[in-house]
Amino acid sequence: MTLPAHADVLAAAERLRGRVVRTPMLRHPLLDALTGGAVLVKPEPLQRTGSFKFRGATNAVLKLSPAQRAAGVVTHSSGNHGQAVACAAAAEGVKALIAMPQDAPGIKVESTRRWGAEITFFDRASTDREALAQRLAEERGASVLPPFDHPDVIAGQGTLALELAEDARAAGLTLDALAVCTGGGGLIAGCALAMEGASPGTEVWAAEPEGWDDTARSLAAGERLANDGKGALLCDALLSMRPGALTFAVNQPRLAGGVAVTEAEVFRAMRLAFEALKIVVEPGGAVALAALLAGKIPARGRTVGVVLSGGNVDPAVFARALAA
Repeated sequence: MTLPAHADVLAAAERLRGRVVRTPMLRHPLLDALTGGAVLVKPEPLQRTGSFKFRGATNAVLKLSPAQRAAGVVTHSSGNHGQAVACAAAAEGVKALIAMPQDAPGIKVESTRRWGAEITFFDRASTDREALAQRLAEERGASVLPPFDHPDVIAGQGTLALELAEDARAAGLTLDALAVCTGGGGLIAGCALAMEGASPGTEVWAAEPEGWDDTARSLAAGERLANDGKGALLCDALLSMRPGALTFAVNQPRLAGGVAVTEAEVFRAMRLAFEALKIVVEPGGAVALAALLAGKIPARGRTVGVVLSGGNVDPAVFARALAA
């Protein structure tokens, strides 16, 4: 596949206009005080289906040919991408089959069903999810819309960074850095491409859960490295085994680096987002804010953007965060 470019993010923004929520830029004095910088928050829990994934899924569905739409789409997802594809497909009258891990949060499974998608379950530990999605698609003659390693998905995700750069400029600010929650790397790849044209001086940082820091390690090694799969499962939205081929090709020359955060740091960020911003954030959606609050991404004296990437949290997990 051809690597996406900044122009593809701009085209996606036009395509998605009126179809996705332009989420606001949020500020809070407490965040500035805690970090020593000016913190600009992009709250994607306020997006349709509760995460940024709706952007990439919608862009990818809209770019399907009439024949592809008639044949339907298949994807694999622990929840957020599955919900997004189900919703985007339903809006265009396209059938969707979502392969989900058996341990996916119930709230994400039910939301995916609500959009009318068919669901098949697999074992996270023993199943090659890419191969499963490919087999299911071939059986049906459908198109695979992967969670991150697809140019149209990447371009759609980058539209949130375009919006944040525009809102920062409108406030008289220039982003010195942008912290992005990172799993397979599709969101941060889109953000890096967006910033390349919209705010070329902005450093783009990957934030990952401890034990799932494949992007950070791959950037340091100069090649794609895999996780061992033994890390904690709290941040279910970010548990990709290694960076995508496309996403790493985009990210390697563009990212400033990557950092990893602990479960305690994630819970702190979730609690602060709720108490200060009144935003409910899931664990995977909070890792960028967690990294910023832990001082792992330089913020003092700088203007730093931070993506809250999703809010589809299991109530029991959210209760743990508030009690931590």
